[in-house]
Parts: sequence; structure tokens; C-alpha cells
Amino acid sequence: QVHLVESGGGSVRTGGSLRLSCSISGSGLRPKYMAWFRQGPGKEREGVAANWNDDDDPRWYAPFARGRFIVSFGHTNDIFWLQMNDLKPDDPATYYCAAASARMPSVFESRHYEYWGQGTQVTVSS
Repeated sequence: QVHLVESGGGSVRTGGSLRLSCSISGSGLRPKYMAWFRQGPGKEREGVAANWNDDDDPRWYAPFARGRFIVSFGHTNDIFWLQMNDLKPDDPATYYCAAASARMPSVFESRHYEYWGQGTQVTVSS
């Protein structure tokens, strides 16, 4: 069983930065296949960034996140980060971290992830 808890959300001005963290706990091995998703008001949940914690360390970013967001695992593998820079008016949402027990063909399909956190709210004001 894997338990995920997000934190780090808040309110920032346009152009500001936030660093979201996802604390990973539970029995067994730490998950290696993780992602961040977000869901804005009245919108579908969408993938933001994904990272596999293996030798290749592959990372994927949604087009809106590329160049502004950075996803990574912590050194002890019990935390998963999302550094968000240059936040824009389209970025407000509840941000969720998710974990999967196996590799998947499409990292931004939420159905592949068995474990989810409760979400952390991000607000961007002009």
C-alpha cells in the first residue's frame, strides 16, 4: 500500500513560482513510476509531468509545462517534487501526485495510476 500526501500549494502572482511536494509512505518498496496531474475548475483532469525513478530517469512534460516546470524524485525516494516557475493565469488547479506499480505506455493516462494523493490547491492572481 502506498500513501501520498501533497503540499506546497498556495496563491502566487502571475510569473511567480511554487514548489509542490508529494510525500511517499507506506509498506513495501517505494513506487518508481509517478506523475503530477491537475484539475482546474470545470475542466478535465490532465497530466502535467511524469518521472520514472530508474537508471534512465525519463521525464515527460505536457506542452504547457515544458520549459516552466521541473519534475523530480528526492534523494531518499520518499518525496516527489514539482517545481513550477513562471506561473500563468491558466495554471490554477488542484494538483495531484499519482503513483503506479508498473510502467505504462502513456504516462498521462490517469487510469494507469493506482495511488493518488488528496491534492493541493494552486491559485495564480494577476
